Amino acid sequence: MEFNLQQACRPSIKRGFDSVQTSDASDQEQSSEGRGEFIRSKVNKVNNNDVEPELPSELPQFNFIKFCYRHNPDIQHTCKDSMVFQDQVRSEKWQEKMENLEKESDRVNIIKTLKNYQNSNDKIRKLMLEGILQLCCFPQLSYIAGEVKQLIKIDFISTLPEELSLKILGYLDCQSLCTASLACKRWKALADDDRVWYHMCEQHIDRKCPNCGWGLPLLHMKRARFLPINEAHVHNQNGNNFCATESANGTDKTVISRDDSPESTVASKNRSSRYYTRPWKVIYRERFQVESNWRNGRCRIQLFKGHMDGVLSLRFNHRLLFTGSYDSTVAIWDTKSGNLIRRLNGHTDGVKGIFFDDQKMITASLDKTIRVWNYITGSCISTYRGHQDSVLSVDSYKKIIVSASADKTVKVWHVESRTCYTLRGHTEWVNCVKLHPKSFTCYSSSDDKTLRMWDIRTNSCIKIFRGHVGQVQKVIPLTIKDIENLVVDRKIEKITNAEQEESAADDCTGIMDPELKYPTHLLSCSLDNTIKLWEVSSGKCIRTQFGHVEGVWDIAADNFRIVSGSHDKSVKVWDLQNGKCIQTFTGHKAPIVCVGIGDSSFASGDELGEVKMWHFDDI
Repeated sequence: MEFNLQQACRPSIKRGFDSVQTSDASDQEQSSEGRGEFIRSKVNKVNNNDVEPELPSELPQFNFIKFCYRHNPDIQHTCKDSMVFQDQVRSEKWQEKMENLEKESDRVNIIKTLKNYQNSNDKIRKLMLEGILQLCCFPQLSYIAGEVKQLIKIDFISTLPEELSLKILGYLDCQSLCTASLACKRWKALADDDRVWYHMCEQHIDRKCPNCGWGLPLLHMKRARFLPINEAHVHNQNGNNFCATESANGTDKTVISRDDSPESTVASKNRSSRYYTRPWKVIYRERFQVESNWRNGRCRIQLFKGHMDGVLSLRFNHRLLFTGSYDSTVAIWDTKSGNLIRRLNGHTDGVKGIFFDDQKMITASLDKTIRVWNYITGSCISTYRGHQDSVLSVDSYKKIIVSASADKTVKVWHVESRTCYTLRGHTEWVNCVKLHPKSFTCYSSSDDKTLRMWDIRTNSCIKIFRGHVGQVQKVIPLTIKDIENLVVDRKIEKITNAEQEESAADDCTGIMDPELKYPTHLLSCSLDNTIKLWEVSSGKCIRTQFGHVEGVWDIAADNFRIVSGSHDKSVKVWDLQNGKCIQTFTGHKAPIVCVGIGDSSFASGDELGEVKMWHFDDI
């Protein structure tokens, strides 16, 4: 007497689902047998040819109504790890054990019991199982538990509707998502879906994820989601590397142009049909690699030499680097090739401050003047005179220019109305000034060891920040979104409370407008070897960062990190959130007086006229 266990496991449409109404039991039984033959033929084909079976085309429309999960052909015939293949292996082992039984009567009894179970409905099956479990001893129960543990595993990702599966995968981190893509073809298709990786990019790019603590750089337009086909190509099929192709004429000549110029706009429209879309996974992977390089200090160094004296200031974007020097010139460099594009002459003394945007460049000089340049043509548009001593810093927004000077004042220049207002209050040189357009405020740092917050509408001082014990060289207004996870230094609060009371009696006549969006924090550096983080609303110093052994001349910051340059000839990279030093870079032979930061690089300039750019992409 023979019994095919694997065939017995193929349920008819009504078996186990008595609530499903059927019209003709004989027709359904016949269709079930035909479907079983079809499935078995597919299984044999897989065993013989070692290829994955195709889904049956004659399957009923609602298989979850007519089949349980374990015997649903839509699910269990899609890969070699499915139930049908596992059942086949178990069936072969079971047949072998049955043949090894000594008594024929034992085989007959087992087969009779299984047939009775097979022909029973769902209610009777449960009663039979309950009775068997009551008769089992612990060894049998342990065996059942081990077997059931393997049998009840459900591939819910493949089974659920695609929208729900993608929603679940959206809660995974990057490493878990990549691991999930290795499970099977179906999981890979879902784990690589653009919607999942768009959510990942949205969570991490230009912000820190509160769950994993990682934030990815925004990067510039050359790594945008849409790229011209004629400007980029893929190095391999997986899309690991993208790089720009060389120009058609093969020349190294660089032409400065605005991204929004009419010529570039027309050209971009003509090329619009040749743009391709990059997968969000590729974009995430690219930025993840850059962030990993930042954290591990993997970079390539680019050297810029061309000034005859020390470098005083620098600014850069993804295309151009601007450097100002004691030699009274401004040099414009191509960041890709490292070549000098143009040198601007006009100042009669060192260039201490630089600001630029898409249309203009503004320079502050030790010759007491401010100049506005068209850096595309190299011509000087206008010159501003008014300071009585060296101009040490300059910043701008639209038609407003602010400048700081060694004459202890800050000036606000309104270009359209051709008016200038002087902000007085500092008692020593004003080394830096920064605008915050959203709140109509500017912030200044001085050799008098203080920082000041000014209202540029009323031209009055709103607040004074005290805490440094050395000349304050730089101030940067910041808007930190994740304040809850910001690490602060509790020990400093008691000191700054007394300083807050002292500042209340100062010459601060301005008040903060509750309707305006002020920066949440200020960042400053000083020749007392420290970097301080201040809370704007209270005026308190909430964190002091130690690490440099000599004065800190300059700092730069973005949403994730701080870069500082010091008289000790080193550059340090700090985590903005917790204030810890991530990396220390050495290599300069002279004190570092200026630094700048980008998404995938930072630059530093020293007193010997050497500028280095540290790149963390394309390594």
